[in-house]
Amino acid sequence: MLDTEPDLSDRLFSNFDFSNGAVAAVSGGSDSTALLFLLKHHLDRTLPAAKLLAVTIDHDLRPGSAAEAQAVASVCAEHGIAHRTLVWSGRKPRTGLPAAAREARYRLLAKAAEAEGIRVVVTGHTADDQAETVLMRQAREEDASDEDARDGRGLAGMAPATLYDWRTWIARPLLGTRRAALREMLKRRGIGWIEDPTNVDQRFERPRMRISLAGADGEARFAQAIAKAGQAAAEREELGRRAAVLIGAFAGRPAPGLIRLDRDFTSAEDSEAAVYALRILLATVGGVSFLPDEARPRALFERLRSETLCATLSRTVVDARRSGIFLHREARNLPAAVPAQDQALWDGRRGITLSDRSGGLVIAPVGPAAAKRSAQEAGVSASLLRRALAAEPALWRGGERVDFVGGGDAPQPMTSVPVVSPFARFLPSFDLLAAAAVAALIGAPSLPPLPFRGHDRGGAWAKA
Repeated sequence: MLDTEPDLSDRLFSNFDFSNGAVAAVSGGSDSTALLFLLKHHLDRTLPAAKLLAVTIDHDLRPGSAAEAQAVASVCAEHGIAHRTLVWSGRKPRTGLPAAAREARYRLLAKAAEAEGIRVVVTGHTADDQAETVLMRQAREEDASDEDARDGRGLAGMAPATLYDWRTWIARPLLGTRRAALREMLKRRGIGWIEDPTNVDQRFERPRMRISLAGADGEARFAQAIAKAGQAAAEREELGRRAAVLIGAFAGRPAPGLIRLDRDFTSAEDSEAAVYALRILLATVGGVSFLPDEARPRALFERLRSETLCATLSRTVVDARRSGIFLHREARNLPAAVPAQDQALWDGRRGITLSDRSGGLVIAPVGPAAAKRSAQEAGVSASLLRRALAAEPALWRGGERVDFVGGGDAPQPMTSVPVVSPFARFLPSFDLLAAAAVAALIGAPSLPPLPFRGHDRGGAWAKA
């Protein structure tokens, strides 16, 4: 049920865990301003010692943006709320500006939260924003470039929480609240807000959708979009749960960079979940940030049911043998040798951490020659193991390998940690269980705790 009453703080935040504080993303618009004051009211009453930091992102796209950020800072100072302005500096892209601004915004917000030791950022996305999102994705359903919309995933809209960079939760407590109710609350309290001119700039898709929803049939379309989002979200979560079960039952990792699926994986009665699991594994092994379109993995899955084969999809080699179905990174288009950098993401699938002894080294694939010297693994052919290990990262100096992720117990100058590629940057809570299953399979770090009371690390998702 959507919230419409002016005083919403109890229901909005009662299930949140703000024990180590919260960062509130505040642009100065009505939604984020209402979020800030509702959250402050809640924390003052329930957790007065909890840290609350308001952060304004100045995208530096309009002449008045700096003044707007200063206005937010003044309001925060007036009400005793800590505030920080962060600027998206540098050149801006000529195309894809909204997506680039979103990426920069979340990166800066997460950076601010991490600096304060806070694990949750809250944003002011409302039910109106959710309806707009769903309707925009529905309109792009037939667009070949929008796979999330075409396979129904995107119709779930915005998740109640999204994990950014596998570290910081971005929570959206207002998704069940109408913008009109928030503005009414602000008016009753005598609190003003800033009207962002880009919200009515019809060069962008969202303002066009917002204007269309203000028409005669707007409320009916809004209700349909919210109902569609709820149904699609439930279906997406359920599909992820079933895919996680299959991954846990049929998948193993014989060696770094090599995934083995039991042949019985293709006999699973739940072929829908099996294809979804295969899509996630293909993207993860290949280091691709998006899932392959559903049609090709489904066709591949049907072939796997009845034959042995060797195929490539999403930069992943699928080698189906009697002994199992093996997935490893293909040898083409691997990263070239580059100077080793700490905290880098290598090939979209490995997080690199370097020790102090790494100066002057380069990082490059292990390669076939070095992989031949690797240890053998029972139950895996030597040639298959070598091909998988050859695509893994290693440190080199003057043509000599000085580090190898697959061998030895001695301290190494490089640590290479697997990442769940399609969910490494943004993990919607809809996909939490599937992502956790893949993380456990490949040895990626565990998920941080959800920002809700009663949820353990990596535990099942339940809506707040």
